[in-house]
Amino acid sequence: MITANNLGLDRGTKNLISGSSFTIHPNHKVGLVGANGCGKSSLFAALLGELQPDTGDLSMPSSWSIATVKQDTPALEQSALDYVMDGDKEFRQLEDKLEQARKDDNGSLEATIINQIDAIHGYSLPARAGELLHGLGFLQSQLVNPVKAFSGGWRMRLNLAQALISRADLLLLDEPTNHLDLDAVIWLQRWLKRFMGTLVLISHDRDFLDDVIGQILHIEHKQAKLYSGNYTAFERQRAEHLAQQDAQYQKQQKEVAHLTSFVDRFRAKASKAKQAQSRLKRLQKLPDLAPAHVDSQFTFNFETPESLPYPLLSLTDSECGYNPEAIILSSVNMTLVPGSRIGLLGRNGAGKSTLIKSLAGELTLMQGERYCAQELKVGYFSQHQLEQLHMASSAIDHILRAKPEKTLLEARSFLGRFGFSGDQALDSVGTMSGGEKARLVLALIVLEKPQLLLLDEPTNHLDLEMRQALVLALQDFEGAIILIAHDRFLLESCVDEFYIVANNTVKDFDGDIDDYQQWLNDEKKLTFKNAKANSGAAETVDKKQQRREQAELRKKAAPLKKQADKFEKLIAKYQVELDEVESVLADPDIYQAEHKARLSELIMKQAKLKSDIEENEMEWLDLEEQIEAVMSQE
Repeated sequence: MITANNLGLDRGTKNLISGSSFTIHPNHKVGLVGANGCGKSSLFAALLGELQPDTGDLSMPSSWSIATVKQDTPALEQSALDYVMDGDKEFRQLEDKLEQARKDDNGSLEATIINQIDAIHGYSLPARAGELLHGLGFLQSQLVNPVKAFSGGWRMRLNLAQALISRADLLLLDEPTNHLDLDAVIWLQRWLKRFMGTLVLISHDRDFLDDVIGQILHIEHKQAKLYSGNYTAFERQRAEHLAQQDAQYQKQQKEVAHLTSFVDRFRAKASKAKQAQSRLKRLQKLPDLAPAHVDSQFTFNFETPESLPYPLLSLTDSECGYNPEAIILSSVNMTLVPGSRIGLLGRNGAGKSTLIKSLAGELTLMQGERYCAQELKVGYFSQHQLEQLHMASSAIDHILRAKPEKTLLEARSFLGRFGFSGDQALDSVGTMSGGEKARLVLALIVLEKPQLLLLDEPTNHLDLEMRQALVLALQDFEGAIILIAHDRFLLESCVDEFYIVANNTVKDFDGDIDDYQQWLNDEKKLTFKNAKANSGAAETVDKKQQRREQAELRKKAAPLKKQADKFEKLIAKYQVELDEVESVLADPDIYQAEHKARLSELIMKQAKLKSDIEENEMEWLDLEEQIEAVMSQE
């Protein structure tokens, strides 16, 4: 287990964590949350042994292997598949020993090493690495490409796959979804739920946290506190805790005022001097309570546009791309009116960003018509906008440059709504974090009072509080929104309809995110079938013979299907029980002292049910793969 005892961590002269104690048990999945700069990454560094505690201690079993995602990837000639396989260090070590044994012609040692490789399932490693890469969005043809051929975002995916393939006891993931699209995020959620080791995950995606983790380690006011349950349960418990803290603080303030008043009135009177001294001592002994802070520092909103023409913007019979030889989308017809709230779905590279760039006018249409209402103001957010900020200028400079009529005080007040307080508003953009740059770009968009928002992954780098503020602001926005995001909570909270970008087209999608997951599965099966059909020789198949073969395959798959159904029913049964347990754990009352035994029983039941679900899911997935293998013989 991981044990922190009176832990204190500093970075330079800044104290991040002090006097904190917590225990993370083996195989538990913990979400590490807190405002940007609170010390999450420093705690990761301490767990990795890169940072020593300044006070107290932080310990874990010395035998544990730790995996984390590398932040840099050199431009290697090594193939993507080989690079990911390097994550299994034990396999690579055995591989080297095997090569040496063969050079030495040591048959006995060679046989021993082969058995060791087999014991750790080393011979299935290439297939497992390929499966990981496919899940993270890589095409089969890309697995042999050299690492240097991939862009920075795709190299980060390679690093993530390398960490996931390691058989680590402790997996440390810091914002693993930042470089992923929604498809890969959904896949990663499923993978992490099946992970059997201990997981500590930094994420600002509340749906991702809710789906994957069972505990929250929250850092606030230099204290790291562990909560049971997922992120939603943590929010409920924290709200209850803050309410109790505020009540205690207000009660104490009344007592302080009463004691101080007595001391001030009677300190100089000889007859009351003793009582005054006694009250003074009591004042000094009162516990140091802080007021509860429940309000976010982010309080912005999109102001009502000066006009809302109808329609705002449209594309008619359009072809979108980068040149006539590289058409990404064809026959695009889209009309945006005030109140449109559209989420774009589709695989990475399908053309979602191309569509937004075409709507924004950054890409010239290869064909068709782009209609834009007179005096339309478009608020366009993309990672490209962050790069276009003037690095030597401050946040104040950017605001005054955009709106010269504003006073310095007005600019400071406006930026304060986006978390730029005091001297932060005067810092140069070049010294800002990714989150601060994203907040500044959003501030500049809000400043223009746009009628149309085109948002391409706006939550990258934003912490949970800022994401929540963005959700609330978008919900009140009266114009039109087009949104690309891998954050399910943002999509489900701010979008009324979905369009799917696939097969070089843009179409209405009649469904929600859950339906989209099913669409992805269906597309995967269709792609597999088409690839198989294309690779086979073109020949006429006797229809009767084909039907006989299909019937035979169904007969062969029937026993497997029966077993799979049994596991599926068990999973559903355990999931119902788990939902009931977690519903109780989400109630703040269960954490009162008098329910300690019941709480312990529930936590143990929760762990067992999760384990049972994971075991049965593995069996079910294995059977589904077997069924698919049988049926794919047609």
